[in-house]
Amino acid sequence: MTVPVLSVKGLSVRFRMRGGTHVSAVTDATFDLAAGECLALVGESGCGKSVLASALLGLLPQNAQTSGSALLGDTDLLTADERTLARTVRGRRVGLVPQSPAAHLTPVRTVRSQLEETLRELAGVRGPGLRAAAETAAERAAFPAGHLDRYPHELSGGLAQRAATALALVGDAPLLLADEPTTGLDRDLVDRTVDELRRHVGEDRALLLITHDLAAAERIADRVAVMYASRVVEIAAADDFFGTRGPRHPYARGLLNALPEREFTPIPGMPPELTALPEGCAFAARCARADTACATVPALTGGAACHHPHADVLEAPRA
Repeated sequence: MTVPVLSVKGLSVRFRMRGGTHVSAVTDATFDLAAGECLALVGESGCGKSVLASALLGLLPQNAQTSGSALLGDTDLLTADERTLARTVRGRRVGLVPQSPAAHLTPVRTVRSQLEETLRELAGVRGPGLRAAAETAAERAAFPAGHLDRYPHELSGGLAQRAATALALVGDAPLLLADEPTTGLDRDLVDRTVDELRRHVGEDRALLLITHDLAAAERIADRVAVMYASRVVEIAAADDFFGTRGPRHPYARGLLNALPEREFTPIPGMPPELTALPEGCAFAARCARADTACATVPALTGGAACHHPHADVLEAPRA
């Protein structure tokens, strides 16, 4: 049996807050990511997607408590010390396209300088070919060569995002973690960016795409994982999820039905606060299928964490 690039089991993240309260940001997340695969993790803002990404990279604040495991080869990312993460994991075994590129770009150095340093450290590029290699790396992320000698504060949000993407792609890391990589980009650049991220996937490399952009997920994902109120509530093959079978979890189906090209029907109500999650199914208060069985948390069985999953097909998209 092939060993997955990343194997996440029971990953939970809680934040200790003042006054003794806790925020359950990620609860019992479990999934594998195989070599050659793109898994898209989708859901509304605030559901826990980016916290999960931060946990995998050891970038959580000090008031965070984690449990479970996240194996990258023989390294458990949740228990690895900072020295290991900094020297052997970040950049080398896990490439990150950050949600907030301004926080990850060095403000006093040009984009070219940062690309060249990354090429030296991660790809071993030296000598006269370094300048051309930096321009090639920039082109992979559709970053214009004419802006390479600019500083981060001179870039638009979209250009900063593309610079961060170029840096993340340099090392050809086994796992590429892209956290909202299309923020600030127009549709054409969204497509070009995610296509380049997809090209990173290979025989020994995988992509975890964290996004709220369902069109981007549909374009490149092999599987889709849906988060709601800190939990993964559905995992499905992308062809099934976006095809005629459709999602099985009512929340996941609601996400698709809210798209303009589908029913353009919003999900009623609001997600619960992560400081006060209900005892049972967190989606029950917004779900037309809810009944007394939903007073308990459903297990993720058959691909959906729901007591009453959909089994029928989606309606055809409206013209």
